[in-house]
Amino acid sequence: MKYEDFFKKLVHLFSPEIAHNLAIFLLKKNFFHFTQEANHPILSSTLWNLHFNNPLGISAGFDKNAEVIIPLSRLGFGFIEVGTVTPLSQAGNPKPRIFRLSEDNAIINHLGFNNKGLDVFVDNLKSFKSSIYFPNTVLGINVGYNKLSTDPVEDYKKCIIACAPFCNYFVLNVSSPNTPGLRDFQRPENLRTLIRACLKVKNKISRKNKKKNLLLVKIAPDLSPDQCKDIANISLEERIDGLIIANTTIDRPKNLISSFKDEEGGMSGRPLFQTSTKLLARFYSITRGRIPLIGVGGIFSAADAYKKIRAGASLLQIYTGFVYKGPDFINKLNTDLATLLMKDGFKSLSEAIGFDVRK
Repeated sequence: MKYEDFFKKLVHLFSPEIAHNLAIFLLKKNFFHFTQEANHPILSSTLWNLHFNNPLGISAGFDKNAEVIIPLSRLGFGFIEVGTVTPLSQAGNPKPRIFRLSEDNAIINHLGFNNKGLDVFVDNLKSFKSSIYFPNTVLGINVGYNKLSTDPVEDYKKCIIACAPFCNYFVLNVSSPNTPGLRDFQRPENLRTLIRACLKVKNKISRKNKKKNLLLVKIAPDLSPDQCKDIANISLEERIDGLIIANTTIDRPKNLISSFKDEEGGMSGRPLFQTSTKLLARFYSITRGRIPLIGVGGIFSAADAYKKIRAGASLLQIYTGFVYKGPDFINKLNTDLATLLMKDGFKSLSEAIGFDVRK
């Protein structure tokens, strides 16, 4: 039996949330031991003056409390993103709140930013900073606000101030469908206000710490063409460092098979691939490649990853594909992606970024 099949059968013995918690526990205990294959030189890139051994990262939502940064780094990811963290701990929405759509290679979650809060999160970051992996791991922190917050912008700022010494970039999560009012921050006037407030505090603390932190925004896939133009223009005008495209979707394609297809929440996985990749290409076209994009949504193979790069992604993130295919998926995906790049005559990853949009 292939490891992928064994892993899938093991995971499916448990409910989705228990399986996730088990995976975090096993990673903490260094249960997964894979021989990390050397990254092919064609996969390496420099972005924002940061070196990436490969373009594949783990998406926010997997390691909500920054508990397994080091084990994830050992699996072969080119960068790690943790969170979403909020200033105060919160339990999230009532259970059950994660649903496996196995027939569709998808997951629906209605978690609601469940996390242990900023104090625990920072303690975990301090442990990471004391490790030998700290200088070599590109780390992003996804930040949000508490459900009952009376000042959401202040919540974002608190997270940035507390976490700045430990990370390379921040992500403003304005796109999860599971926190009331969160997606309202994608409206032009709200987005501009949030970005300006966070840039101000981020730049101030960067000068104080003598460490540059980047600021990115993660958007929803459920956007109209006009909304895309507004967000792209604001991103360029306010000079943020990048966009992550895209979060989970509230859309439900008609061809879904699973009995869980109508559950409340955001859907990730294979059904999101086409929508998120088209959105990626649209943003690359609007911005003409002037702002780096991270492609997320439905990556289950190197061919999927390659399409997102050619649509405009400088970097990639996975989550659902990792859940379904298991830890050895990362090395396989990177190896196969290098083969595809070389087969088409590219000498570097950067040559392929946005190729299908530019041609």
